[in-house]
Amino acid sequence: MIVRVLTIAGSDSGGGAGIEADIKTISALGGYGCTTITGLTAQNTLGVKGVHPVPAEFVALSMRTVLEDIGVDAIKLGMLTNEEIIRTVAANLPATVPIVLDPVMVATSGAVLLPDGAISALISELLPKAAVVTPNLPETAKITGLPVETLAQRMTAGHKLLEIGAKAALVKGGHSNEAELTDLLVTPEGTVSITLPRIESRNTHGTGCTMSSAIAVSLAQGMGLEVAVRRARHYLQEAIRTAPDIGAGHGPVNHLVRII
Repeated sequence: MIVRVLTIAGSDSGGGAGIEADIKTISALGGYGCTTITGLTAQNTLGVKGVHPVPAEFVALSMRTVLEDIGVDAIKLGMLTNEEIIRTVAANLPATVPIVLDPVMVATSGAVLLPDGAISALISELLPKAAVVTPNLPETAKITGLPVETLAQRMTAGHKLLEIGAKAALVKGGHSNEAELTDLLVTPEGTVSITLPRIESRNTHGTGCTMSSAIAVSLAQGMGLEVAVRRARHYLQEAIRTAPDIGAGHGPVNHLVRII
């Protein structure tokens, strides 16, 4: 039976991030994707021009409707728009499937996607429920209040994420300036560094959504966390390398790339 992955996130009208990126990623890696949309965005590769939240009660209805019929083997959480939606999602999450939390706060273009007031709710309500949280460096700094300039600082921040409730944390290094890009998978058992050459590209829109969805579908397929993260990182590397070069700003990656 094909694995089922529910993505709970915002819709990207430009198709490169959010629900649209998630569905493409889940499909490309062999899963069946279902959706609960938390917000509509008007955006393209140049930026976000507007965000329209979905009412929290409809978010809950969407989740329950999928869960009671189709069921899920993993859940990915992306842009959750506001505090009410965060608390609603948390209250309706099943306890028996792996949850990947991408703490979406700021878009690649710089647009703020999660108000400061909602971040404490995300930390208290969702962080403890997730099998892994996947923040980029600005998000890691925002959540922990710690500097992330050096690899050692990022490792410390990763352990801080565990202290405040995360079961595991993938501190992504894409926003660093190093020639090689290092992601740190921090778990209670230790820290694993995953380093790949940086691909200089403007086509990085939706990389966080893509990475977290790839991890979710891999966990749904029964892979261990480290294996799932390594597979997702390899997939994203190839998706960036083969990006279709669409739009005038931060273009999307190639979600339909095939990996061995």
